[in-house]
Amino acid sequence: MKIIVVNVNTSTSMTDAIAEAAGRHASPGTTVVTLRPYFGAEAVDCNFESYLSAVAVMDRVLAYDEPYDAVILAGFGEHGRDGLQELIDQPVVEICEASAHVAMMIGRAYSVVTTLRRSVPAIEDRLRLAGLWDRCASVRACGMSTLEVDADPEDAVRAIVAEARRAVEADHAEVICLGCAGMAGLEEAITTELGVPVIDGIGAAVRLAEAVVGLGLKTSKISTYAPPDAKKITGWPLWQALGVPRARSRGDAARAAVRSGGNDDPPR
Repeated sequence: MKIIVVNVNTSTSMTDAIAEAAGRHASPGTTVVTLRPYFGAEAVDCNFESYLSAVAVMDRVLAYDEPYDAVILAGFGEHGRDGLQELIDQPVVEICEASAHVAMMIGRAYSVVTTLRRSVPAIEDRLRLAGLWDRCASVRACGMSTLEVDADPEDAVRAIVAEARRAVEADHAEVICLGCAGMAGLEEAITTELGVPVIDGIGAAVRLAEAVVGLGLKTSKISTYAPPDAKKITGWPLWQALGVPRARSRGDAARAAVRSGGNDDPPR
């Protein structure tokens, strides 16, 4: 089984962290290949950057020309998932919904701790659209941007723990979801501090993708996610319009190994 994990921003360090987390949670026999977009913001913290990343993510997946079984979008919110489901047959899992689904299996109510306050409405909207809002106790912001979380994990743990503690004590959350792919790997430190289950969306998405593929399921094409009607779309796909050569994994056979985090980076 091969799973593509797509970072929604262009940061190399965050892509590497996502690759490490995905490889850590993948089952034996699962190959993980991590991609990052050819264009877009180095971190996604607002609506403009989110819409831009949605186009970039769809473009990047279409540029990948090797077989794969599922796609994971490593962004906490809407980053092209619905559009990508129309373009490919393979299951598409994004980490916001994945973490909420898993949280509801192990607790009655969950809270999300994300980055900036301005990111909260997008997460709330995504959870509502997915039908997962009723058991969400709160969505809280730690006050650090995505880049700040990536640059200073120790300070990020302190800020996230403080908000998670408020979510548990004031909002009665029983499970905490980390609301940013850049927070991957912080769950153990937070669980140790608070004593509540903490879910990293990357790990949750990898395991759910494996389950869906293992059941032999693909995205339904009967209506909502049917392929787009044939028509001329100017400048699409963008990687072709911009003359960007398809990027291959550097040493793909070695780096995209079983339970690994092979990183198929765009050209520099």
